[in-house]
Amino acid sequence: MRDWSPVLGLPLWVWLFIFPSLVALICWWLGPRAVRVLRPLWRVLDGLYLASGAVAACFMVTILGLIVAGMIARWAGIALPGTTEFAGYAMAATSFFALSHAMTRGAHIRVSILLNANRFLNRWLDVFAVFGAAVIATYFARYAVKTNVFSEMLNDRTQGQDQIPEWVVTLLSLPSRAPREWGAAMSEASSELIYTPVWVPQLAMSIGTILLAIALWDTLCRMLATGENPIQGEAVE
Repeated sequence: MRDWSPVLGLPLWVWLFIFPSLVALICWWLGPRAVRVLRPLWRVLDGLYLASGAVAACFMVTILGLIVAGMIARWAGIALPGTTEFAGYAMAATSFFALSHAMTRGAHIRVSILLNANRFLNRWLDVFAVFGAAVIATYFARYAVKTNVFSEMLNDRTQGQDQIPEWVVTLLSLPSRAPREWGAAMSEASSELIYTPVWVPQLAMSIGTILLAIALWDTLCRMLATGENPIQGEAVE
């Protein structure tokens, strides 16, 4: 962890792993009192997971639209470059934005053969499994963001035929700039088409994995505070 630079005086791994683990222990210690305190935050997080699922659904519809547009363009003899690449980006965005929503709805595969042995094993093996998943998802999220940063540093561009307006790239890069620079950056951006920087489609991977990590730590805290796993699979008949 030598490359985990300090943030606010502490190594990044402390914020990503130690701090959430301490919060989970506090939830276990407080029990029902933690539920009363955290319930408003849980409502906000539930809305965030639902919004992430809605974004994933929009990208899924986008895939359909791009495929249909490409078919019509071929029938009409019109050149429509980049549809294949954009459909691939939308497919990746669909997968990653759906992670947290699917997890909270019980749509991820869970092997529960050992959990069914008795109530004690059910509770603590479940806690151990969610904790391990949260740690792995946090590692994934951290390196997904690091991949974004390196792609931007290297100015890596797509090798396909997809191009986007320069102002779109500038707009997506605004969070990395100071707010006082936003106006000047947007005023300097043009409508010229440029080859898509690789970090732009990679944003979906970073956001999706961050939401998944948050959802898993959130689930762990809820389990320890309430004694029950909040993940309930939706039965389909």
